[in-house]
Amino acid sequence: MTNHDPISLTTVSAGFIEDWLDALRSRCTSVEMTSLLESSGLQTSPMAPTQRITLEEIATLYQQAAPATGDEMMGLWSRPIRSRALQHLLTVQREASSMLSALFRFSTFWNLLLDDFRLDLRSNSKQVELALIPYSPHAEPQRFGHMLILKLAHGLLSWLGGAETPVHEVRFAFSRPDFAADYAVVFPCPVAFDAQHTSIIFDPSQFDRPVTRSPAEASVFLERAPRDWIFTGSRAHTNSLRVRAFLYGETWQSCQLPDAAQALKITPRTLNRRLKEEGTSFQSIKDALRRDIAIRALQQGTDSIEQIAFDTGFSAPSNFHRAFHKWTNRTPGSYRL
Repeated sequence: MTNHDPISLTTVSAGFIEDWLDALRSRCTSVEMTSLLESSGLQTSPMAPTQRITLEEIATLYQQAAPATGDEMMGLWSRPIRSRALQHLLTVQREASSMLSALFRFSTFWNLLLDDFRLDLRSNSKQVELALIPYSPHAEPQRFGHMLILKLAHGLLSWLGGAETPVHEVRFAFSRPDFAADYAVVFPCPVAFDAQHTSIIFDPSQFDRPVTRSPAEASVFLERAPRDWIFTGSRAHTNSLRVRAFLYGETWQSCQLPDAAQALKITPRTLNRRLKEEGTSFQSIKDALRRDIAIRALQQGTDSIEQIAFDTGFSAPSNFHRAFHKWTNRTPGSYRL
């Protein structure tokens, strides 16, 4: 990803990775956990749910935590996933005769390894559904783990086919969390909660691409993990991310909702309604973009905080400090790498 990609620029709330951090603590000593967080650029003290986490920090934590814990799923499931399991999964996937076959191989692979749930592949002429069925009806859904396994399936299909595989819908078997908006960064489709079971649903007509990936390409995919499987460079995302991408490519400070509506070829009223259905608004998207531009600039460390405040539309650094703390529950200086 480049620094000019509005998707990679996006941050998520600390609540999004809370389950993951809890799982990691079960696999690490407190000293090891502190070291992992520090090396990933994350705070070692308890994080407020509103704190913002960059996608690069998530990717770095994964790359540090997987070898440190000896578990490629880092404590998310009751049974550790030993080293090189994902490498073997890619080998199995590359030998599939079709995208549907690849998804079937994905399900059988994990069904050999996991004790918490089984993956059911349900296919007909109208849809292909990959569902997580827990072995215990009383099992509490692991929110980050459920997201990760679905996104790994989607990311691998997209990688195998050479372009992001469209998704019809994602459903989670847990209540809508406060950080529900963060799922729009991950999945290019509507996301539902309180479902009977967690699943990802595809359109079978999108499965006609050939599976063509070389061993060298598989090595690159593994080296970059989890960047290319969690945060794919979708341009078919929800309306909120389409607006965000439009703003990032324009003079965002002066753009208004009618400008975005015109670019998306819909009326302002329709865009406003669709954003409301996604739980956001044009101004919220604009403010979030301003926040994430500021975080990226602070991490790059080339401009002063005063200059970043001016570049993001604040008349005085003090106003920027107050707004930044409200956005992230941290000071601007704490994001300096």
